[in-house]
Amino acid sequence: MSSSEHRATHRAHHRATTDDDAAGLLSLLRAVPDHPAPGITFWDITPLLGDAGALARATEALAVAAQALPGGRVDLVAGVEARGFVLGAPLALALGAGFVPLRKAGKLPWRTVRQDYSLEYGKASIEAHEDAVPAGARVLVIDDVLATGGTAAAACALVNRLGGELAGVVFLLELLSLQGRAALAPALAGAPVTSVLQTP
Repeated sequence: MSSSEHRATHRAHHRATTDDDAAGLLSLLRAVPDHPAPGITFWDITPLLGDAGALARATEALAVAAQALPGGRVDLVAGVEARGFVLGAPLALALGAGFVPLRKAGKLPWRTVRQDYSLEYGKASIEAHEDAVPAGARVLVIDDVLATGGTAAAACALVNRLGGELAGVVFLLELLSLQGRAALAPALAGAPVTSVLQTP
């Protein structure tokens, strides 16, 4: 078997495993009502992170989802603070890519580019170092949950402002009822978006 055939078989195996295991991964996510504000349901991934096997399966599933996106190589994975860091660093290793932290305002030590955005419960900003993305680098954005799409849209805009080419966006969980994909679409400029798990 050639190396390319081996990789294809490896990806197909993990895709099947991921599909079979979706309910198990979902069972480790905890819905917390009225956090961080009344009427908001926060999806807590820390039980999944605390389970070594589940974390490995989630990372594999994210890598398979990223590799299935059209467009070819990924040079950098950009993770949104903070859970995008936890998922993004092992994903970058799995993809053979570098990692860029997209941090809350005021946290990075050097010159930054800042992107402001709105959340369901207020306003926020994310920043990256101005030299974090070489011109033309293909950047995959990752975050834990796609809800209304505001944070991910800001991350995409920041990647574009830094001179990167958006390779796509990947999420661990997508909350379908909030229609975040529709809100995110203008920021994608045709780049693909995918999620490993979905819930109504």
